[in-house]
Amino acid sequence: MKKTVEELEARLLELIDKPPYAAKELAELLAEAPASKSRDWVNLVLQAYDKAACDFEGAYSFMSASWELIEKTLQTAAAQMVHDTLRKTTKDRLLMSFVDSVGFGSRSLREALARLGCLVAFHPHMLVLSAAWGLGEIQRIDYFNRRVTVDFFSPPRRGHQFTYDAACETLKAAPESHILVTRKADPARVEMMIKEKPGDFVRAMLSSFGDMPITRLEELCAQNGFVRSAEWKKFWERARADLRQDKCVEIPTRRTDPIHVKAADEEYGDAWFTAFAQMKDPKSILSSVREMQSAGRLGDMPDNRRATIVDRLAYALKGARGVDDALYARIAFCIGDLKLDGDLQKLEKPTSLAKVRAYLWAKDVSGEERYIAAARTLPARDVGSLVAFLVAENREEARGVLLEALPRMCFTFLGETINAFKDDEVCRAKVAELLKSPSAPATLVTLVLGRYESFKSWDKLPSLVVILTHAIALGEGRQGGEKLRMQNMIRRLFADRKWLESTLGQLNSDQKALFFERFQASIAWDPSTHHMIVVRMTQIAPELATRLEKKAEVKKAERITSRRSYAERQAAYEHLINVEIPANTKRIESARSYGDLSENAEYQYAKDEQRALLQKQTLMQEALNVVKAVDFSNVTAPEAVVPGSSVTIVAADGAERTYTVLGEWDNDIERGIISSKTRLAESFMGKRPGETVEITDADGRASEAKIKAVAVISDEVRAWLAASPEVS
Repeated sequence: MKKTVEELEARLLELIDKPPYAAKELAELLAEAPASKSRDWVNLVLQAYDKAACDFEGAYSFMSASWELIEKTLQTAAAQMVHDTLRKTTKDRLLMSFVDSVGFGSRSLREALARLGCLVAFHPHMLVLSAAWGLGEIQRIDYFNRRVTVDFFSPPRRGHQFTYDAACETLKAAPESHILVTRKADPARVEMMIKEKPGDFVRAMLSSFGDMPITRLEELCAQNGFVRSAEWKKFWERARADLRQDKCVEIPTRRTDPIHVKAADEEYGDAWFTAFAQMKDPKSILSSVREMQSAGRLGDMPDNRRATIVDRLAYALKGARGVDDALYARIAFCIGDLKLDGDLQKLEKPTSLAKVRAYLWAKDVSGEERYIAAARTLPARDVGSLVAFLVAENREEARGVLLEALPRMCFTFLGETINAFKDDEVCRAKVAELLKSPSAPATLVTLVLGRYESFKSWDKLPSLVVILTHAIALGEGRQGGEKLRMQNMIRRLFADRKWLESTLGQLNSDQKALFFERFQASIAWDPSTHHMIVVRMTQIAPELATRLEKKAEVKKAERITSRRSYAERQAAYEHLINVEIPANTKRIESARSYGDLSENAEYQYAKDEQRALLQKQTLMQEALNVVKAVDFSNVTAPEAVVPGSSVTIVAADGAERTYTVLGEWDNDIERGIISSKTRLAESFMGKRPGETVEITDADGRASEAKIKAVAVISDEVRAWLAASPEVS
């Protein structure tokens, strides 16, 4: 029987009469409180914990269960009151440091309490998992510096420190059933599984890390020292033979699709449909229907069961709308595959795939088209389905919209779109137009270079050397997101000997030289990789060796730059260390925790990004140690072009141009400032008035110019040098 307000209030006063309080019952009682009493009763409970000055665990338990009511009743004061109350319930400095660090006030109350729970759970000798470092053991928790120190096992890394924030985001308790924990406790057992029961070992890996493609499984086994890369083929043959006998394991035909383990071999009887009819989670509904479809059980079925499937898919479609556009699209594909569009239109609240398409074509609140946002998070295998779905209703109209959106598409979506329209002249013309642009999309450059054999016969495409120049530019500078992924793909492509041989074989001698010198001048690559590619080019095309020697002579000069540019580079380095690398660690942890193909792909992108960031850190640190910051005040009356001087040239067409050659990191096109490391500046070095130099335009055409005058730096450039750099 429901209690009266007076009875509830009497019970509340009884519960808070003497600590420790029954936190669970308090939370349940307040959940029944009438709106008129909620604020007063919440205050009473918090004041009781304040006065008791003990029972941190009880206070935290109550707040975790009642955070929504606390936030609703106390509003803006909620976070500060919760913070103050929790602090008063303990004298433990470690717990107080946890309370102070989780962001009460700067984060939602729910998130702050969740972080606090995570920190409270940590203790010395606890086993934890990190996406970046694997299994580790907490050694100590330092309340003064707010650091958690962890020793990781494989590869060994002792004394790795995390801030409280980083620990909450990247560390989680390692379950006893996890394969890494099992190996630590009983390495002989894991070794036996690998040798004698490879199928069981793979199931344990999937149970620990989630569904994953075979390629990812191979990578994880090698990273953690379970199966060496050289032994993988034999191991997988034995494991696959074992797994094929298990009806609960689905092994994909493509290595890039995930291996999936079902809880049991489902019979899809009345009990299954009864449970299915109660499902509320859109992702679970879709997964259940797809599993049933893959089992071949969606053929002839009674009308009532078909109606249940239609009803749940319609529910899932509504639930995903405005929440997860990628999931919304996947549900639509499923409806289309099962030919249920007609059934949807017969429902009490009818809908149709035409309305679904209209929704995906429309823009979201951020102004981005939903289909573009959906493609970024769709599993790779579903992106082609998205293109097919969008063009099914009106191919010609869809083609126009999609081709205009090419520069904004993610790599996989762009590739599937071009593949869908590759035989259309409109598509070929659009691709050519984009590649001729000075700012060609990184995704398109990467796609065309990676599959050049498929594109080289297309009319109107720019020459291969122009596309290569775009690719080299993509490999330089600070990149992020999709551009960073493309940068990593380009770098792997350039390191592929077969691709390099094929590419150089398609260039004439002048184009080879232009490509070689442009790549050799690029300083943004990992030094060892850059050197390897340069040497490999000279091995494939020996005539390039003379240009390599000329480049080596230039490198002997002292490395200098302006103080302004040095400060700018130093600020960029600090941003890399303090912002970009920690953010990447967070993305790796987030992606690693997911199980389907899209998240596995995102994990690979994040790992690629991590490698690039760490290489970038090394390169920038070395450069900052070597490059000297100067103000060029020692250059007072230059007779020849040197860093810190201006040079006026007369081009072949009679036009005069003035450049200021400064240090290797200095560049401002509008003011005519050029880096001493550019090819143009190197052609000027040491030249005197009256001498002739060879210059090359943007299209690679060489022409002669005469040095008219060499002078000191202008006042405008002096002002530029003295100004503070623009640091993003």
